[in-house]
Amino acid sequence: MGHLAENGFNVETKPTENLVGVKSEYGVPQQLQSCHTAVIDGYIIEGHVPAEDIYRLLAERPDITGLAVPGMPIGSPGMETEGVADQAYDVIAFSAGGTEVYASYP
Repeated sequence: MGHLAENGFNVETKPTENLVGVKSEYGVPQQLQSCHTAVIDGYIIEGHVPAEDIYRLLAERPDITGLAVPGMPIGSPGMETEGVADQAYDVIAFSAGGTEVYASYP
């Protein structure tokens, strides 16, 4: 969670071996699951979501459960790889009502 701490978030790490249970508890749809789950001011942040999207989420406060970047796309925060081209990816807003693209990165 270094990316979050580097961008001004106070991070409390809670290691667990029950990732499926954590993701289920917080309502992260299976198709959106990734490597990390965070709770920030009541919103769920799943995977390598850029800090600017989290700040936008907290400023706009939409009626959603959270944001997710499924998988671990190269070029997403913390997944930069020297000499390898960034992958295009979407940040997905999710709630009980469904999903929609919140932001896209080339």
